[in-house]
Amino acid sequence: MELSRLFTDTPDWVTSWLVQIVVIVFLTLGLHFILRRLLSRLHHTALDSHAYWDDAVVKALQRPLAFLGLFIGLSLTLDMVKQHAELALFPALDPVRRLGIVLLFAWFLIRLIREGEEAIIAKYEDTGEAYDRITMDAVAKFLRLTVTVIATLVLLQTLGVSVAGVLAFGGIGGLAIGFAAKDLLANFFGGLMIYLDRPFAVGDWIRSPDREIEGDVEQIGWRLTRIRTFDKRPLYVPNATFATIAVENPSRMLNRRIYETIGIRYDDANKMEPIVRAVEQMLRSHPEIDTSRILMVNFNAFAPSSLDFFVYTFTKTTSWTHFHKVKQDVLLKILGIIESHGAQAALPTSTIHMPEGLSVQPAGSAEELLPHSQTR
Repeated sequence: MELSRLFTDTPDWVTSWLVQIVVIVFLTLGLHFILRRLLSRLHHTALDSHAYWDDAVVKALQRPLAFLGLFIGLSLTLDMVKQHAELALFPALDPVRRLGIVLLFAWFLIRLIREGEEAIIAKYEDTGEAYDRITMDAVAKFLRLTVTVIATLVLLQTLGVSVAGVLAFGGIGGLAIGFAAKDLLANFFGGLMIYLDRPFAVGDWIRSPDREIEGDVEQIGWRLTRIRTFDKRPLYVPNATFATIAVENPSRMLNRRIYETIGIRYDDANKMEPIVRAVEQMLRSHPEIDTSRILMVNFNAFAPSSLDFFVYTFTKTTSWTHFHKVKQDVLLKILGIIESHGAQAALPTSTIHMPEGLSVQPAGSAEELLPHSQTR
Protein backbone atom coordinates (compact mmCIF):
# COMPACT_ATOMS: atom_id res chain seq x y z
CA MET A 1 0.00 0.00 0.00
CA GLU A 2 2.77 2.41 0.96
CA LEU A 3 4.69 1.51 -2.19
CA SER A 4 1.73 2.26 -4.43
CA ARG A 5 1.18 5.58 -2.63
CA LEU A 6 4.85 6.43 -3.21
CA PHE A 7 4.54 5.95 -6.98
CA THR A 8 1.20 7.78 -6.94
CA ASP A 9 2.67 10.81 -5.16
CA THR A 10 5.84 10.86 -7.27
CA PRO A 11 5.82 13.37 -10.13
CA ASP A 12 5.78 11.99 -13.66
CA TRP A 13 9.14 13.54 -14.60
CA VAL A 14 10.84 11.72 -11.73
CA THR A 15 9.56 8.32 -12.73
CA SER A 16 10.40 9.14 -16.35
CA TRP A 17 14.12 9.79 -15.81
CA LEU A 18 14.39 6.95 -13.30
CA VAL A 19 13.05 4.58 -15.93
CA GLN A 20 15.55 6.00 -18.42
CA ILE A 21 18.41 5.39 -15.99
CA VAL A 22 17.28 1.79 -15.45
CA VAL A 23 17.14 1.30 -19.22
CA ILE A 24 20.63 2.78 -19.64
CA VAL A 25 22.01 0.51 -16.91
CA PHE A 26 20.53 -2.60 -18.51
CA LEU A 27 21.79 -1.53 -21.95
CA THR A 28 25.26 -0.93 -20.48
CA LEU A 29 25.37 -4.36 -18.90
CA GLY A 30 24.16 -5.90 -22.12
CA LEU A 31 26.80 -4.02 -24.13
CA HIS A 32 29.46 -5.13 -21.64
CA PHE A 33 28.38 -8.77 -22.00
CA ILE A 34 28.29 -8.56 -25.81
CA LEU A 35 31.73 -6.95 -25.99
CA ARG A 36 33.24 -9.62 -23.77
CA ARG A 37 31.74 -12.43 -25.84
CA LEU A 38 32.80 -10.75 -29.08
CA LEU A 39 36.37 -10.21 -27.89
CA SER A 40 36.54 -13.79 -26.61
CA ARG A 41 35.51 -15.09 -30.05
CA LEU A 42 38.02 -12.77 -31.73
CA HIS A 43 40.71 -14.05 -29.38
CA HIS A 44 40.03 -17.68 -30.32
CA THR A 45 39.99 -16.74 -34.00
CA ALA A 46 43.31 -14.92 -33.64
CA LEU A 47 44.86 -17.93 -31.92
CA ASP A 48 43.95 -20.11 -34.89
CA SER A 49 45.61 -17.75 -37.38
CA HIS A 50 49.31 -17.85 -38.26
CA ALA A 51 49.78 -14.13 -37.62
CA TYR A 52 51.15 -12.91 -34.30
CA TRP A 53 50.03 -9.29 -34.16
CA ASP A 54 46.29 -9.90 -34.41
CA ASP A 55 46.42 -11.99 -31.24
CA ALA A 56 48.41 -9.25 -29.47
CA VAL A 57 45.93 -6.53 -30.49
CA VAL A 58 42.88 -8.56 -29.42
CA LYS A 59 44.41 -9.47 -26.05
CA ALA A 60 45.37 -5.84 -25.48
CA LEU A 61 41.81 -4.68 -26.31
CA GLN A 62 39.94 -7.20 -24.19
CA ARG A 63 39.85 -5.55 -20.79
CA PRO A 64 40.09 -1.84 -21.76
CA LEU A 65 37.28 -2.15 -24.31
CA ALA A 66 35.07 -4.04 -21.86
CA PHE A 67 35.61 -1.31 -19.26
CA LEU A 68 34.97 1.33 -21.93
CA GLY A 69 31.42 0.00 -22.33
CA LEU A 70 30.82 0.28 -18.58
CA PHE A 71 32.40 3.73 -18.54
CA ILE A 72 30.13 4.99 -21.35
CA GLY A 73 27.04 3.65 -19.57
CA LEU A 74 28.07 5.25 -16.28
CA SER A 75 28.73 8.53 -18.06
CA LEU A 76 25.29 8.52 -19.73
CA THR A 77 23.65 7.70 -16.40
CA LEU A 78 25.37 10.59 -14.66
CA ASP A 79 24.36 12.91 -17.53
CA MET A 80 20.78 11.86 -17.04
CA VAL A 81 20.96 12.49 -13.29
CA LYS A 82 22.68 15.82 -13.91
CA GLN A 83 19.70 17.08 -15.89
CA HIS A 84 17.32 16.57 -12.95
CA ALA A 85 19.51 17.10 -9.88
CA GLU A 86 21.87 19.74 -8.59
CA LEU A 87 24.91 18.24 -6.86
CA ALA A 88 28.39 19.66 -6.25
CA LEU A 89 29.84 16.58 -7.93
CA PHE A 90 28.46 17.27 -11.40
CA PRO A 91 30.67 20.24 -12.41
CA ALA A 92 33.61 17.80 -12.31
CA LEU A 93 31.84 15.27 -14.53
CA ASP A 94 33.36 16.44 -17.82
CA PRO A 95 37.01 16.44 -16.56
CA VAL A 96 36.47 13.00 -14.99
CA ARG A 97 35.09 11.72 -18.29
CA ARG A 98 38.18 12.96 -20.15
CA LEU A 99 40.44 11.47 -17.49
CA GLY A 100 38.75 8.10 -17.87
CA ILE A 101 39.18 8.12 -21.65
CA VAL A 102 42.90 9.00 -21.32
CA LEU A 103 43.48 6.29 -18.70
CA LEU A 104 41.71 3.63 -20.77
CA PHE A 105 43.67 4.57 -23.89
CA ALA A 106 46.99 4.55 -21.99
CA TRP A 107 46.06 1.18 -20.47
CA PHE A 108 45.40 -0.20 -23.94
CA LEU A 109 48.76 1.06 -25.27
CA ILE A 110 50.71 -0.39 -22.34
CA ARG A 111 48.99 -3.76 -22.77
CA LEU A 112 49.61 -3.60 -26.53
CA ILE A 113 53.34 -3.02 -25.97
CA ARG A 114 53.57 -5.97 -23.56
CA GLU A 115 51.54 -8.31 -25.76
CA GLY A 116 53.49 -7.18 -28.84
CA GLU A 117 56.77 -7.99 -27.11
CA GLU A 118 55.51 -11.47 -26.21
CA ALA A 119 54.26 -11.97 -29.78
CA ILE A 120 57.65 -11.07 -31.27
CA ILE A 121 59.44 -13.41 -28.86
CA ALA A 122 56.99 -16.22 -29.69
CA LYS A 123 57.60 -15.66 -33.39
CA TYR A 124 61.38 -15.89 -33.03
CA GLU A 125 61.14 -18.98 -30.81
CA ASP A 126 58.78 -20.73 -33.22
CA THR A 127 60.98 -20.00 -36.23
CA GLY A 128 64.24 -20.68 -34.35
CA GLU A 129 65.72 -17.34 -35.41
CA ALA A 130 68.27 -15.60 -33.20
CA TYR A 131 67.10 -12.47 -31.39
CA ASP A 132 68.42 -10.06 -28.77
CA ARG A 133 66.20 -10.40 -25.69
CA ILE A 134 68.00 -7.60 -23.86
CA THR A 135 67.35 -5.04 -26.58
CA MET A 136 63.71 -6.09 -26.86
CA ASP A 137 63.21 -5.70 -23.10
CA ALA A 138 64.87 -2.28 -23.16
CA VAL A 139 62.75 -1.03 -26.06
CA ALA A 140 59.52 -2.33 -24.47
CA LYS A 141 60.33 -0.71 -21.12
CA PHE A 142 61.21 2.56 -22.83
CA LEU A 143 57.94 2.56 -24.78
CA ARG A 144 55.89 1.83 -21.65
CA LEU A 145 57.71 4.59 -19.80
CA THR A 146 57.04 7.00 -22.69
CA VAL A 147 53.30 6.17 -22.69
CA THR A 148 53.15 6.64 -18.91
CA VAL A 149 54.88 10.04 -19.03
CA ILE A 150 52.72 11.32 -21.91
CA ALA A 151 49.52 10.07 -20.24
CA THR A 152 50.54 11.79 -16.99
CA LEU A 153 51.14 15.09 -18.78
CA VAL A 154 47.78 14.84 -20.58
CA LEU A 155 46.04 14.09 -17.27
CA LEU A 156 47.67 17.10 -15.64
CA GLN A 157 46.64 19.31 -18.57
CA THR A 158 43.08 17.97 -18.30
CA LEU A 159 42.96 18.83 -14.61
CA GLY A 160 44.01 22.37 -15.40
CA VAL A 161 47.62 22.08 -14.31
CA SER A 162 50.01 23.94 -16.61
CA VAL A 163 52.30 21.42 -18.29
CA ALA A 164 54.80 24.19 -19.04
CA GLY A 165 54.96 24.98 -15.34
CA VAL A 166 55.46 21.35 -14.50
CA LEU A 167 58.31 21.07 -16.99
CA ALA A 168 59.86 24.26 -15.65
CA PHE A 169 59.58 22.94 -12.12
CA GLY A 170 61.18 19.72 -13.32
CA GLY A 171 64.22 21.67 -14.47
CA ILE A 172 64.60 23.36 -11.09
CA GLY A 173 63.47 20.50 -8.91
CA GLY A 174 65.45 18.00 -10.93
CA LEU A 175 68.60 19.03 -9.12
CA ALA A 176 67.05 18.44 -5.71
CA ILE A 177 65.55 15.15 -6.83
CA GLY A 178 68.89 14.16 -8.34
CA PHE A 179 70.72 14.72 -5.06
CA ALA A 180 68.02 12.95 -3.07
CA ALA A 181 67.86 9.96 -5.40
CA LYS A 182 71.39 9.84 -6.77
CA ASP A 183 71.74 6.13 -6.03
CA LEU A 184 68.46 5.39 -7.79
CA LEU A 185 69.51 7.45 -10.81
CA ALA A 186 72.97 5.85 -10.82
CA ASN A 187 71.37 2.40 -10.93
CA PHE A 188 68.95 3.53 -13.65
CA PHE A 189 71.75 4.82 -15.89
CA GLY A 190 73.82 1.76 -14.99
CA GLY A 191 71.00 -0.43 -16.29
CA LEU A 192 70.78 1.76 -19.40
CA MET A 193 74.51 1.26 -20.05
CA ILE A 194 74.08 -2.50 -19.69
CA TYR A 195 71.32 -2.41 -22.31
CA LEU A 196 73.45 -0.27 -24.64
CA ASP A 197 76.90 -1.85 -24.16
CA ARG A 198 75.58 -5.39 -23.59
CA PRO A 199 78.57 -6.79 -21.67
CA PHE A 200 76.30 -9.68 -20.71
CA ALA A 201 72.79 -10.93 -21.37
CA VAL A 202 70.18 -12.99 -19.58
CA GLY A 203 71.45 -16.56 -19.32
CA ASP A 204 75.16 -15.63 -19.42
CA TRP A 205 77.61 -16.84 -16.79
CA ILE A 206 79.51 -13.84 -15.45
CA ARG A 207 82.09 -13.27 -12.73
CA SER A 208 83.97 -10.31 -11.34
CA PRO A 209 87.58 -10.54 -10.19
CA ASP A 210 87.01 -7.35 -8.16
CA ARG A 211 83.98 -8.58 -6.18
CA GLU A 212 82.57 -11.91 -5.06
CA ILE A 213 80.11 -11.96 -7.95
CA GLU A 214 79.72 -15.12 -9.99
CA GLY A 215 76.74 -16.94 -11.43
CA ASP A 216 74.13 -16.98 -14.19
CA VAL A 217 72.27 -13.77 -15.06
CA GLU A 218 68.52 -14.29 -14.58
CA GLN A 219 67.11 -10.78 -14.94
CA ILE A 220 68.36 -7.30 -15.81
CA GLY A 221 66.10 -4.63 -14.35
CA TRP A 222 66.34 -0.87 -14.34
CA ARG A 223 67.70 -0.85 -10.78
CA LEU A 224 68.94 -4.37 -9.98
CA THR A 225 70.41 -7.32 -11.82
CA ARG A 226 69.51 -10.75 -10.41
CA ILE A 227 72.27 -13.36 -10.59
CA ARG A 228 71.80 -17.00 -9.61
CA THR A 229 74.99 -18.21 -7.93
CA PHE A 230 76.27 -21.74 -8.37
CA ASP A 231 74.86 -22.75 -4.98
CA LYS A 232 71.45 -21.65 -6.36
CA ARG A 233 71.12 -18.53 -4.23
CA PRO A 234 69.82 -15.29 -5.79
CA LEU A 235 72.30 -12.41 -5.76
CA TYR A 236 70.88 -8.91 -6.34
CA VAL A 237 73.50 -6.48 -7.65
CA PRO A 238 72.74 -2.73 -8.11
CA ASN A 239 73.35 -1.78 -11.73
CA ALA A 240 75.64 1.08 -10.72
CA THR A 241 78.11 -1.52 -9.42
CA PHE A 242 78.87 -2.71 -12.95
CA ALA A 243 80.14 0.76 -13.88
CA THR A 244 82.99 0.50 -11.35
CA ILE A 245 84.08 -3.15 -11.55
CA ALA A 246 85.58 -5.43 -14.15
CA VAL A 247 83.18 -8.10 -15.38
CA GLU A 248 84.30 -11.32 -17.04
CA ASN A 249 81.86 -13.15 -19.28
CA PRO A 250 83.01 -16.77 -19.62
CA SER A 251 79.84 -17.59 -21.59
CA ARG A 252 81.33 -15.75 -24.58
CA MET A 253 84.70 -17.50 -24.56
CA LEU A 254 85.81 -19.03 -27.84
CA ASN A 255 87.72 -21.97 -26.33
CA ARG A 256 88.83 -23.40 -23.02
CA ARG A 257 92.52 -23.73 -22.23
CA ILE A 258 94.50 -26.73 -21.01
CA TYR A 259 97.73 -25.58 -19.38
CA GLU A 260 99.54 -28.27 -17.38
CA THR A 261 103.11 -28.92 -16.26
CA ILE A 262 104.18 -32.59 -16.16
CA GLY A 263 107.43 -33.97 -14.79
CA ILE A 264 109.42 -37.13 -15.49
CA ARG A 265 112.37 -38.57 -13.57
CA TYR A 266 115.94 -37.38 -14.14
CA ASP A 267 116.76 -41.00 -14.98
CA ASP A 268 114.50 -40.64 -18.05
CA ALA A 269 116.23 -37.55 -19.43
CA ASN A 270 117.14 -39.27 -22.71
CA LYS A 271 113.44 -40.02 -23.29
CA MET A 272 112.22 -36.44 -22.90
CA GLU A 273 112.44 -35.50 -26.59
CA PRO A 274 110.44 -38.46 -27.99
CA ILE A 275 107.85 -38.05 -25.23
CA VAL A 276 107.36 -34.38 -26.08
CA ARG A 277 107.02 -35.17 -29.79
CA ALA A 278 104.51 -37.96 -29.13
CA VAL A 279 102.40 -35.75 -26.84
CA GLU A 280 102.28 -32.97 -29.43
CA GLN A 281 101.33 -35.43 -32.17
CA MET A 282 98.57 -36.84 -29.95
CA LEU A 283 97.15 -33.38 -29.32
CA ARG A 284 97.19 -32.43 -33.01
CA SER A 285 95.23 -35.57 -33.89
CA HIS A 286 92.80 -35.30 -30.96
CA PRO A 287 89.25 -34.57 -32.24
CA GLU A 288 88.43 -32.28 -29.29
CA ILE A 289 91.52 -30.05 -29.57
CA ASP A 290 91.32 -26.85 -31.63
CA THR A 291 94.52 -26.98 -33.69
CA SER A 292 93.85 -23.53 -35.17
CA ARG A 293 94.82 -22.08 -31.78
CA ILE A 294 98.23 -22.07 -30.13
CA LEU A 295 99.46 -25.59 -29.37
CA MET A 296 102.75 -25.97 -27.49
CA VAL A 297 104.47 -28.93 -25.85
CA ASN A 298 108.00 -28.13 -24.66
CA PHE A 299 110.58 -29.19 -22.08
CA ASN A 300 111.05 -26.08 -19.98
CA ALA A 301 112.43 -26.67 -16.47
CA PHE A 302 114.94 -28.58 -14.34
CA ALA A 303 112.81 -28.96 -11.23
CA PRO A 304 114.23 -30.13 -7.89
CA SER A 305 113.04 -33.71 -8.39
CA SER A 306 111.85 -33.84 -12.01
CA LEU A 307 112.37 -32.74 -15.57
CA ASP A 308 109.30 -30.72 -16.48
CA PHE A 309 107.55 -30.16 -19.79
CA PHE A 310 104.38 -28.13 -20.25
CA VAL A 311 101.27 -28.63 -22.35
CA TYR A 312 99.49 -25.54 -23.66
CA THR A 313 96.46 -26.03 -25.91
CA PHE A 314 92.77 -25.18 -26.34
CA THR A 315 89.69 -27.35 -26.56
CA LYS A 316 86.92 -26.85 -29.08
CA THR A 317 84.20 -27.03 -26.47
CA THR A 318 83.40 -24.21 -24.07
CA SER A 319 81.06 -26.31 -21.94
CA TRP A 320 82.50 -26.57 -18.44
CA THR A 321 81.43 -30.19 -17.89
CA HIS A 322 82.52 -31.43 -21.32
CA PHE A 323 85.82 -29.58 -21.01
CA HIS A 324 86.79 -31.59 -17.94
CA LYS A 325 86.03 -34.84 -19.75
CA VAL A 326 88.31 -33.77 -22.62
CA LYS A 327 91.02 -32.67 -20.20
CA GLN A 328 90.84 -35.99 -18.36
CA ASP A 329 91.21 -37.87 -21.63
CA VAL A 330 94.23 -35.75 -22.64
CA LEU A 331 96.00 -36.26 -19.30
CA LEU A 332 95.41 -40.01 -19.33
CA LYS A 333 96.80 -40.21 -22.86
CA ILE A 334 99.91 -38.27 -21.74
CA LEU A 335 100.47 -40.73 -18.90
CA GLY A 336 100.11 -43.58 -21.40
CA ILE A 337 102.71 -41.99 -23.70
CA ILE A 338 105.17 -41.60 -20.81
CA GLU A 339 104.76 -45.25 -19.82
CA SER A 340 104.96 -46.43 -23.45
CA HIS A 341 108.45 -44.89 -23.67
CA GLY A 342 109.61 -46.74 -20.57
CA ALA A 343 109.63 -43.59 -18.45
CA GLN A 344 107.80 -42.70 -15.28
CA ALA A 345 106.13 -39.61 -13.98
CA ALA A 346 108.29 -38.04 -11.29
CA LEU A 347 107.45 -38.10 -7.61
CA PRO A 348 108.78 -35.57 -5.09
CA THR A 349 112.09 -37.06 -3.89
CA SER A 350 115.11 -35.95 -1.85
CA THR A 351 118.76 -37.07 -2.04
CA ILE A 352 120.88 -37.09 1.16
CA HIS A 353 124.67 -36.95 0.79
CA MET A 354 126.44 -38.48 3.83
CA PRO A 355 129.86 -37.21 4.93
CA GLU A 356 132.74 -39.61 4.33
CA GLY A 357 133.04 -42.23 7.03
CA LEU A 358 129.37 -42.25 8.00
CA SER A 359 126.94 -44.95 6.93
CA VAL A 360 123.32 -45.81 7.46
CA GLN A 361 122.77 -48.96 9.46
CA PRO A 362 119.80 -51.27 8.87
CA ALA A 363 116.85 -50.86 11.18
CA GLY A 364 117.42 -52.59 14.52
CA SER A 365 117.01 -52.18 18.23
CA ALA A 366 117.35 -48.84 19.89
CA GLU A 367 120.68 -49.86 21.50
CA GLU A 368 122.15 -50.71 18.15
CA LEU A 369 121.26 -47.27 16.82
CA LEU A 370 122.79 -45.37 19.77
CA PRO A 371 126.50 -44.37 19.71
CA HIS A 372 128.82 -46.59 21.82
CA SER A 373 129.39 -43.80 24.29
CA GLN A 374 125.67 -43.85 25.21
CA THR A 375 125.34 -47.61 25.64
CA ARG A 376 125.83 -49.34 28.98
